[in-house]
Amino acid sequence: MLRGLGRAPFGPRTSQGQGAGPSAADSPTAPEGTSHGSASPPGASATTPPPAPVPAPAPRSIEPVKEADPAQMQFETLKRHIHMRLVDRLDMNRIAEIDPKTLRNEIKGVVEYLCDTENPLLNRNERQRLVLEILDETLGFGPLELLLKDDKIGDIMINGPKRIYVEKEGRIQKSEVIFRDNEHLLQIIDRIVSRVGRRVDETSPMVDARLPDGSRFNAIIPPLALDGPVVTIRMFGSRPLSKDDLLRFRAFTPEMLALMEGAMKARLNIIISGGTGSGKTTLLNTLSSFIQADHRVITIEDAAELQLQQDHVVRLETRPANIEGRGAVTATDLVKNALRMRPDRIIIGECRGAETLDMIQAMNTGHEGSMTTVHANTPRDALSRLETMISMAGLELPIRALRSQFASAIDLIIQASRLQGGPRKVTSISEVIGMEGDTIIMQEIFSFRQIGINETGRAFGEFIATGIRPTFMDRLESAGCHLSPELFRQRVMLKD
Repeated sequence: MLRGLGRAPFGPRTSQGQGAGPSAADSPTAPEGTSHGSASPPGASATTPPPAPVPAPAPRSIEPVKEADPAQMQFETLKRHIHMRLVDRLDMNRIAEIDPKTLRNEIKGVVEYLCDTENPLLNRNERQRLVLEILDETLGFGPLELLLKDDKIGDIMINGPKRIYVEKEGRIQKSEVIFRDNEHLLQIIDRIVSRVGRRVDETSPMVDARLPDGSRFNAIIPPLALDGPVVTIRMFGSRPLSKDDLLRFRAFTPEMLALMEGAMKARLNIIISGGTGSGKTTLLNTLSSFIQADHRVITIEDAAELQLQQDHVVRLETRPANIEGRGAVTATDLVKNALRMRPDRIIIGECRGAETLDMIQAMNTGHEGSMTTVHANTPRDALSRLETMISMAGLELPIRALRSQFASAIDLIIQASRLQGGPRKVTSISEVIGMEGDTIIMQEIFSFRQIGINETGRAFGEFIATGIRPTFMDRLESAGCHLSPELFRQRVMLKD
C-alpha cells in the first residue's frame, strides 16, 4: 500500500497506520517561553493562559451515500444466478416453435423448481416476485414490464439505468424501477428494436421502433448520449381510445365531434396539427373509426403506431439505410408507391419532409379523405410548416402556386394542444376557404379558450362556437350528414 493512502481525505492526519506522522496533539511540549504564536513578553506570569489556538477550518460536508439494501442485493444476486441457469437449460431452436402462452407456462415451472433448489427459504411473496421478474427478463422487456402494464402511465422517460421518469395522469414523476447497469438497459433496447427489424449500435446510435401494443419507442445510446442510454416511450395501450373516452375526458364537445365525424364521412382532407404529446395520433386513430368500411386505406409511417379499426387497411413503414448506407426507403418513396395501389384514402402518420408535396398532390388528384399530422402551434403555423417542408424537396415553386395547392387540397385543420397540468384538448377547428391575393384565407369554427389554472396546477377554460357556418355544408349534406344550423350558433358550449 502506498504511503498516505487509506487516510481520511479531510481533517488532520491520524497517528494510526503505517508511515503516519505524529499529530499536533501528540507532539512534545514546546520549550518554555515559546508558543505557536508570538513569544511571551519577559516577566509574564506562569499562570497566564496560552493564547487560544486558531480554530481549524470545518471539514467540508459530504452528502452521505445511500447504502444499498443487503436484502435487495442478495435478491438481485439470486435472480441473476437463477436466470443464468435458466438460459443454460433453454433450447433456443425450439423456443420459436412453441406457442408463447405454452412457453411461458413451461419456463415458469422451471423457474419455480430452480427457486426451490437454490433458496428454499424464500417466503411466498419473494418467491412469486422472483418468478415474475425472471419471466420478464427472459420473455419480456425486463423492468419495463411493470411500467408497460400500468394503464395510467402515458410516457416513460429513461435517462440512464438508474433514472426513470413517467408521466402519470398528466404529471411527471420519478419511478422506483431501475436497471442493473448500462449493459442491462442496452440488452432490453436491442431486444425491442430487433423484433421490428431495426438495429442500434455505435454506428447507428439512434432508433425509432414500436412495441407490440403499438406504443412508440425511441432510443439514443452512447457515444451520442453522454450519461448512458436514453429511451422515450409514448404509450398508446392495447385498446385505442374511442370517441366516448375522449368526450369523457373533455378533449372536445359533442358539437365538435359531430363536425369531425361529418368531415370524415364526406371525405374532406384533414390535417391535425399540434405539439409533441398533444394527442395528434390518438385523435387521428379516433377519427379513422368514421371511415367507411368499404374504403381501401393505406397508412405510411416511420414507426407503425396507428391503430385503425377498419379491415381493409394496408400498413406501410419506412426503412432506414443499412450499415453500408444503402437500402433506405423514405416516406416519399412509399407515398409514390401507394398511389399505384388503388387507395381510397392515404394516411401519413406525420409529414416531416419532402413527402409533404406528394401528399398534397394526392389530395388534389382524387384521393379525397386523406389525413396527416404535422407539428405546429397554430393552424396558421401548420400551413407555414407545410411550405417549409415542401421546400426540402428542392423544387423552386412560386409561393402563390404552392399556396394555391394548399388552399384547394386542404379542407380542415384541427389543432390539438396539451395544456398545463396535462389535459389535452382540441383547441381549434378551422376551415381553409381559399386564396385572397397571396394569402390563404381561413375561418375558425370552434375554439377552446383557456381561462386560468386551478389550485392543482391544471389549466381550465371553455369551448366556444364562433358563430361561423362552414362553407362545405353542402358536401356534408350530400354525404348524408345533416347538421343543424343551431350547432354553429355563437355561444359557450362547455366549461371545463
